[in-house]
Formats: sequence, C-alpha cells, structure tokens
Amino acid sequence: MTARLKRSVSQRKVLISIALIVWTMWLTLLGAQEAFSYLVSNWEIALTMVFGSAIAGGTSLGGGAVAFPVFTKILHISPSDAKIFSLAIQSVGMTAASVAILLTGIKIELRVIFWGSLGGFLGVFMGSGFLAPLVPPDAIKMSFTVMLTSFAITLLKLNQQPRELYTAMPVWTVKEQRIWLIAGFLGGIMSGLVGSGIDILAFSIMVVLFGLCEKVATPTSVILMAINAMAGFFLQVFVFQDFIEPVRSYWFAAIPVVVVGAPLGAICCNLLRRETIANILIGLICIEVISSLVVINLTSMVMYSSLIALVIFSCLNYWMYRTKMYNQNEIRIRTYAK
Repeated sequence: MTARLKRSVSQRKVLISIALIVWTMWLTLLGAQEAFSYLVSNWEIALTMVFGSAIAGGTSLGGGAVAFPVFTKILHISPSDAKIFSLAIQSVGMTAASVAILLTGIKIELRVIFWGSLGGFLGVFMGSGFLAPLVPPDAIKMSFTVMLTSFAITLLKLNQQPRELYTAMPVWTVKEQRIWLIAGFLGGIMSGLVGSGIDILAFSIMVVLFGLCEKVATPTSVILMAINAMAGFFLQVFVFQDFIEPVRSYWFAAIPVVVVGAPLGAICCNLLRRETIANILIGLICIEVISSLVVINLTSMVMYSSLIALVIFSCLNYWMYRTKMYNQNEIRIRTYAK
C-alpha cells in the first residue's frame, strides 16, 4: 500500500470516527425522536450548513459567506440570532475540523494559535458584551465585508509575483508574541460582533505580513476560530444567556451536518495547491461582497462606517504588504542561535 493510499485511508477513518462519536452523543442526549424532529423541522438550516461547514473547515473565511445571506435574506433570521448561531455551530463544526487537522498531521503554527487565543478570549468578551449593543448590526456587517474586500485585493496582488514562503513563523520573539496578542484581541472583537473574524484576520497577518504559506495559515486559522468560537459560545450560554429558542433548535439541527462538512473541508483544503486556496478565498469574498450589498440596507450610517473601515484596513494591508519583517541574514542568525 502506497503512502498516499495509507494517508487517504487514515483520513477516512478519522472522518468516520468523528462523525460517529458526535452523532451518537447527539442521538443519546436528545433521544432519536426529538433529534430527528429538530432536523426535519429545520431542514433549511441543515441544508445551508452542508455548504457553510465545508467552507468553514476548508478556508479562513468561515461559513458566514454562505450562511449569513441565506439566514437573513431567505430564512428571515435576525442578524443577532445569526451571529449567536454562528458562534454556537462553529464551536462544534470547527472543533471537529480542528480534531481532524491534528489527527491527520496537517501542519499548523501552534505559537500563533496559543498567543492569538489568549488575546481572542478578551476580544470576544469585549465584542459580545460591550460593543455589540452599541453598534448597528448592518454597520458591523458591512464594515466586516469591507475588511474582507481590502484583504482580497492585497492577496490578489501578493500572488501575482514570486515570493518567499515559510511553513512556520521564521522568527519568534517577544515582538511576535505581542503582535499575535493584539491580533487575537482585535479578531476576537470581530467574532463577538459578527460571529467570526479572528480566523480571516489571523490568516491575513500570517500570509501578508509574515509570509506563511496558505496551506499552513488556513488550518492554523481554523483551529484559532474553533477556540474563539467555544469561548464566545460559553459566554452566550452562561454569561449573557442569549442562547435561547429558536437559535437552540437551529443548532441541534445543524450539528450532525457540520461534524462531517467541516472536517471534510479541512482535509480537502490540505490537498489543494496554495494558489488554489488563495483563489477560492478571493472568490468567496466576492460572494460575500455581493450578498452584503443585496442583504444590507445601505443607510448613511452604514456608508460612513464602511468608508472608515475601508481606509483603515486598506492602510493596514498596504503596510503589511510593503513591510519586510525580516531579512534572510537575520533569520539564519536567529535560527542558528537556537
């Protein structure tokens, strides 16, 4: 049996094991009759998350590019409920994807996950508890879309020329720790406001500023989002007590779907070339932009906040694009010193 075939068999076993464990828990805790009643009565949610979970596990964008426009425009679910559902379901789906990533040996950057998560814990609390009630949901969502647009343009430009890629942070000092603490904090705030965000922000910093390969940055961002989603979900359930009907029913209906889709997306992503991953991400961001323009009411408040966000994130992405964090001599010296 070839190494590739062995790896394929191992990945299949991991996927089946994760699904069977979660399905067994789902059926045992709810009871078969009640579990399937949630699935049947909320089949639209489950169907949406078939695609949303695959995107969440396989990209740094999360499933919101599919789920949010469908939830708010077609299913008429409020943006607030969509955000809470996003954190709740990602705590299951992206955790399942994270387990698949770890068990199948997909390469990640653990230091980014650790320090980004530390900042993310505080950020998701600030976003959910203090900022979300103050800022209009449409302004938050459109500003997030503008951030994605700015990053997509930067990523497109970045991949038009040869560049040096790393499979791990080339240098790790107190400076890098501080950068990832701050990045995790800002990403956590985004997650608390829109239900995701720490993943795409971390991905953009890893790829644009530090030159990490997309094949490493993507699974790293997935695990980072899984940890942040669990923290946010914990806050919604036990601190803010917002996890109530009908969001709870949506969650129960989507669980058996996302524990298959998200791990499958993570494994499929690892099989793709990094250029393909980047192109898929850019395409999904285009869908996000179009859906936001259709779904969101473009009031003056939304327009002004989007313009401010565009200026801020364009300047940030341009700075990261132009910045040369390390030269090769510095990397060789520090690596040799270790």
